[in-house]
Amino acid sequence: MRRVGIGIVGCGNISGAYLKAAAGFPILDIRALGDLDPAAAEARAAEFGLRAKPLDAVFADPEIEVILNLTVPKAHVEVGLRALAAGKHVYSEKPLAVTHADGVRLLAAARERGLRVGCAPDTFLGGGHQVARRLVDDGAIGKPVGGTAYFMCPGHERWHPSPDFYYEAGGGPMLDMGPYYITDLVNLLGPIASVAGLAATPRPTRTITSQPRAGTVIPVEVPTHMAGLLAFENGAIVHIGMSFDVAGHRHTPLEVYGTEGTLVVPDPNYFGGPVQLLRKGGEWEEVAIDLPYADANYRSLGLADMAEAIVAGRPHRASGELALHVLEAMEAVGRSSDSGARITMTTRAERPAPLRGTVGAEMAA
Repeated sequence: MRRVGIGIVGCGNISGAYLKAAAGFPILDIRALGDLDPAAAEARAAEFGLRAKPLDAVFADPEIEVILNLTVPKAHVEVGLRALAAGKHVYSEKPLAVTHADGVRLLAAARERGLRVGCAPDTFLGGGHQVARRLVDDGAIGKPVGGTAYFMCPGHERWHPSPDFYYEAGGGPMLDMGPYYITDLVNLLGPIASVAGLAATPRPTRTITSQPRAGTVIPVEVPTHMAGLLAFENGAIVHIGMSFDVAGHRHTPLEVYGTEGTLVVPDPNYFGGPVQLLRKGGEWEEVAIDLPYADANYRSLGLADMAEAIVAGRPHRASGELALHVLEAMEAVGRSSDSGARITMTTRAERPAPLRGTVGAEMAA
C-alpha cells in the first residue's frame, strides 16, 4: 500500500489527539511537524517519535502531499492558501474558515490548482453515526420531519489553558461546536436550504478559572448564545442551540424525528455512543453498533479517508465542500439575527458516501 506523506502545521492541544489516532491508519505517513513556536513542535515530535522542522521546510518538503492544518481558526485560511501554493492538499481542523467568504476563497484556490481540501469534523464517520445514517436511509423513522441539536455549557474558560480564541472573531459556540452537529445533520438529512436564527452576547468579558492563567479577564467579541432553525431540502426542520452561557440542561445532543419514529443519535463530538430508536407505537430500543470506529477517539479518520481517496482517485467524505456548506449555515444564524430575515443558502453539499467498513477496505475491494 502506498503511504501518503503528511506534514502537520500547528502543535497545540488537538495535535496530540490527531497523532495518537494517526498511528492506527497505516496509510498516513507523518513526515514532519511544524509550529510558529518551534519548541511546541519539538515537544510534540519528541512525544511521538517524529521529526520537527521549521515551517518553511514543512511546506517545501517534496515527500509531503497533505498539510494537516491544526492552527487556530483565524489562521486556517492563511495556512491553507500557503499549503495550496506549495502544491499540497490541505486537511484542516474545523471550522474551514472564520467567514464564508474566506472559505469560498480557499476552495477556489484549490480548484485552480487541482488540489483537495478536507476538513474536520470527521466524527460523523464514526460507527455510532453511521449506524444512525443507515437507519435513516433504510426508512426506520419514515420521512424525516425535524430534529434537535444542542450544545450548551458555561464556557471553555473553565478548563482550557488559553481560552482567548474561543471568544475572539472566529470563535463562539457556533463556530466551535456547531460543525460537529451540523455536519452530522447533513450526513443524516442532506443539504440545508435556509436558516433563521437569533444570537446574543450576555457578558462582555470572561474570567479564566483554569490554570495557569486563573483570574485573567478576557474580552468577548462574538455572540455566545445562539439559537437557530435549519430548514433542509428534504423538508425537515431542525432546532439548534449553541451556547457558552448555560449552567446545564437536560436535552440530548442530537435527535431526528420522522413520520414513523424518532432516532437519538450519539453526541457528534464523539465517534461512538448509544443509538436509540423509537418506532411509532412501540418502545425505545437500543440499536447495536456493528460498524467500526465507535469505541475510541479516531480523530484522524477523515484525514485517512482523504489520503485513501487521493490514492484511489475517488471523492473524500470530510470534504471542503461539505465544510463550506456547514460554515455558511453557521454564519447564516448570525446573519439572520442581525437582519431579522430568513437566509437562503447559496452553497450545496451532497451527503457524503456512507462508511460501512474500515478505511482501506474500499481499496482492497
